[in-house]
Parts: sequence; C-alpha cells; structure tokens
Amino acid sequence: MVVGSGAVIEVVGVGAAGLSSLGELERALVAAAEVVIGGERHLEMIEPASGQDLVTWPVPLKPALPSLVESWGERRVVVLASGDPLVSGIGSTLIELLGASRVRVHPAVSSAALARARMGWSAEESEVVTLVGRDVDRLRRDLSRRARLIVLTSGAGGPALVAGLLVDEGYAASRITVLGDLGSVAESRTDGMARTWDGRLTPRLYIVCVECRPDAGERVARSLVPGLVDAAYEHDGQLTKRVVRAAALAHLAPQPGDVMWDLGAGAGSVGIEFARQHPRNRVYAVERDPERAERVRRNARSLGVPGLSVVEGESSGLLAELPTPDAVFIGGGATTSVVELAWRALSPGGRLVVHGVTVETEQVLVASRLAHGGSLSRISVEDLEPIGSFTGWRPARAVVQWSVSKPAAQPSQGYRGDDDR
Repeated sequence: MVVGSGAVIEVVGVGAAGLSSLGELERALVAAAEVVIGGERHLEMIEPASGQDLVTWPVPLKPALPSLVESWGERRVVVLASGDPLVSGIGSTLIELLGASRVRVHPAVSSAALARARMGWSAEESEVVTLVGRDVDRLRRDLSRRARLIVLTSGAGGPALVAGLLVDEGYAASRITVLGDLGSVAESRTDGMARTWDGRLTPRLYIVCVECRPDAGERVARSLVPGLVDAAYEHDGQLTKRVVRAAALAHLAPQPGDVMWDLGAGAGSVGIEFARQHPRNRVYAVERDPERAERVRRNARSLGVPGLSVVEGESSGLLAELPTPDAVFIGGGATTSVVELAWRALSPGGRLVVHGVTVETEQVLVASRLAHGGSLSRISVEDLEPIGSFTGWRPARAVVQWSVSKPAAQPSQGYRGDDDR
C-alpha cells in the first residue's frame, strides 16, 4: 500500500458505447477532474477541459503505478476503465495499492453480465474465468461435461488459444462464441466449434463464451474432489498415491484464499490438488531436486494451476522467505527440525499434515504428537492384481500420517513470514 494520503480517486466504468453510457454523476466527475487517466481508447472519447491533464497508463503498469499515484497528490483524479473496473480491472489494482477508502468505483455493466445476457445463461449456471494477465492453462481447472464458461482474455490470439486448449483436453466438440464490442452499435457475434476454430479476425474488445462438450470416448473429467487418479501426474515414483493423498487433503482442509506449503513436493500432487480447490489458493511447493521441481511445474500447468510457485532448495533454508501458511504438508524428508520450523510458521488455526514411511520418520511423528497433539494414523492400501491366471491383493507400503491443527489462540512464536494477504 502506498505510504501517505491523497484525494479519493474516482474510477469510472465506461461501456462500449462510450461516454454516452455514463450517468449524470459520472459525467460531472469527468468534467471536473484535474487529471483524467486511462487507455488511449478511453482518452480519445473526451474533449479535455481547460487545465485538465490527460494521462495514458504507463507500460509496464504495476511497477510505475505507486510513483504515478503519489504524483497526483490532492488533485481531483478520474480513472476511466472498461465496464466494471472490479472485474479483472484497474479498480482492483488501485484498491490493493491504496486501500478501499482512497478509491471510489462507479461501475458500468460488466462485459460478463452482457455476455450472459446475449447467451441466455444465468449467473448460477455459468462461471467467469479470467485469463487476463494469466496463463491460458488456468482454464484447464474449470473444464467439465456441462460447464458454461465466460472467459475474459485479451490479444488477437485469445480465442485460438482457448480453442487449442479445449482440443488438447478432449473437448474439441465444445461450442465457442466470441462476442465483440458488447453494448455498442458495432456489437458482433461469431460462433464455432473448438476443433474447427481457425485464425479468423477477432474484435479489439471481445469475450469468449464456451459451452463444454467432451468428445466421445475421451478421458474422464478431472474432478475437484481430492484424489485424482495417479495417472494424472507425471512422476518418477515419488508420488503421494491417490487414497493417501485424499486423506491428507481432508486434514489439510483447503479454504478459499489459503496459503499452503508443500515441503518435499516430489511430483507436487498434494499442493496441486490444494490449489485446484479454489482459484485464490496460493501454494508454494519446495523441492530440492531440480528435475523434480521442473516436473512439478509441468504437472501444475497440465492440471490447471500454472500459478503454483515452485521453490527449489532445502526446506530449512527457504521457509523464512515464504508467506505465512494456513496449511503445511510434509511428504518427504520429515525431520524434527523441519517439523518444528513448519509448526512455528503455521498461522493460528492452521493445519499440518506429515507423512512417513520409515521407522525413523515414524519416531519423529510420535514425538511430534506428544509435543503438539493431533492424531496419528497408519494407512495401508491393497490393490487387486493378477497372479498368473488368478488375482490377489498387493499391499502398498504403509504410510504413517500425523495431522494436527494449531490452536487458534496460540501466537506464531515469533515467526515472521512475508504475509501479504
């Protein structure tokens, strides 16, 4: 947040029809502003009044924004934005920087609302997915048999990228609709299918609507319920198996906006499924082996959470640099020192889950339970497999699981993470 104070910044949403879509209050704010800032398209809409400065956004925006805002001081500033400035817009960025008390938002009808109206989709039966400033792989998380997705993206190649991802995921039969210049006299609509989408021209302002239809005989949709099939992951044997993984995530109890550490990530499966539970969840996977770390990145992208952060190195030397966690999973290399570091770092009310398969690690977990409480379980799984012309049960290596919640009233014992939530 910017240090210091200043005048309230008025952020005015403008529809595709231009300033004629503004109400009387918003027009008056623009007319009285000493500084009007926006993109070139927005600034071209107005005739500047005497003494009024028109400023285009700097590129790149975020690094230059704090000093730009401070330069305005007590001047009357109006920011022009498209549609609802709080839908992947500058309004959210300014509030994050200055706080809600310094920013007043005047939204127009959002492009997502207009898209739902044109498609005849209710808010309850459709999802808005933003790819603005994000990797297109983020969309993989939201694909399912009956999904209706309103995708916010940018750039002339956006629809083609979405179509290519759908084909790659086995949704080539999905219907794609590109709605251009919504709310203006130049409004357009282009319909097609993912498998036949070509490099056709895209309006400068557009939104992509997807009605997901899986191809016959293709892979089963990846559920958001913990416990994806093991085959969903690329791994070298260092993988928390499906049943055990589901048990770990049940105790980790992900909630929207949680920060999680996955220490000794291996293939990254527990952290990835934690991240898949909600788009606002942030996961830091710590892995000392560079090859495995790169594998975690590939798995995260393929499963729709490309924003997962992979940190290479030893856990004990890196944890002080990470944000304070709400949940910690230790799947490999659980020593007394690492467990204690994680416990001290954990936020009050946070959850810690540790797995072990060796007697030495089991002793660490028994001692940790005596020190901090929680539950200790031994999980054994047997799978039916062929034995010649017959079948029999093949036991997997048993996993000892310690799970514990930190008392809500207990302070974090002096740990100072970089908590920027």
